[in-house]
This record gives sequence, structure tokens and C-alpha cells, in this order.
Amino acid sequence: MDLRKVLAVDAVVLVVYVLVANPVVTGVPVHEWVGLGALLFVIVHAAMHVDYLLDTFFHSAHRRGVKLVKTILDIVLVLVFMTCCVSGLMVSGTVLSSLGLYADGYYFWDLLHAASAKLLLALLLVHVASNWKIVVAGMRRSPAAGVPGEGRCD
Repeated sequence: MDLRKVLAVDAVVLVVYVLVANPVVTGVPVHEWVGLGALLFVIVHAAMHVDYLLDTFFHSAHRRGVKLVKTILDIVLVLVFMTCCVSGLMVSGTVLSSLGLYADGYYFWDLLHAASAKLLLALLLVHVASNWKIVVAGMRRSPAAGVPGEGRCD
């Protein structure tokens, strides 16, 4: 797969996150709807990197420890993202009401949403930093060049 395509999707995911992470800028209704739509972008992002995960678990002995740590980080990142999405949906005043639904336990879900959003930001910064070499390599490569290591993001 072309590294530039992968990085383009990654850049879209990052822009969507920045948009969603600032409800003061966008307003709460936009925050909620775009946040719900962000799930689609994250699924595409994860699907584009599934070969990396499979390689880490089944094939590569080279730098296995580093890859394993990055994979664990990614798994925790997904769990925190899902917690943030679910808790955000549970405190939603726009999305749930437009569907005719209401969720009890606002005070629990609101605290969980705030905590998971902060943890998500921290984990995303670590995720971007741990993949920074790939980003730089992608910016230096010609558009026809593929991902180093036969499509894997090491």
C-alpha cells in the first residue's frame, strides 16, 4: 500500500479528532455528530494498519519487543477511544434525543467521558510520537513508493 495514502487517511483522522476534541469551537451538536462519525474514520485507519498487527503477532521476530509495546499501546488506545465514544453517546443531548432515546446516569457517564477524552489525547500524542519516523519517511518518499517493509508500518 502506498505510504502517502496511509498518511493521508491518518491526517484526516487527526483533523477529525482535533475538530471533535473542541466542542467549544464547534458547538455541542456538531461535536456529538462528528464524534459519532469519527468512528468510521478510526475504523478505516485501523483497517489500513491491520497487516502491521498481524505481522507483529505472527511473523516478525525483528524488533518484536518494540512492536509489541506499540501494539499494546494501540489496543489500549482503541479501548479508550471506544470508552470515550460510548460515554459521549450516553451523555448526548443531541444524538440520543434525535433518536428519541434517553440514558440514565448522566453524572457517571459525564465523568467517564471527560476522563477518557483526556486519556485519549495523551495516548494519541504517544501514538503519533511512536510513529513519527514513519510520518517523516512518508513525507520524504516519492508518491509511487510503498510502505517500508512490504506495507507494514514498523
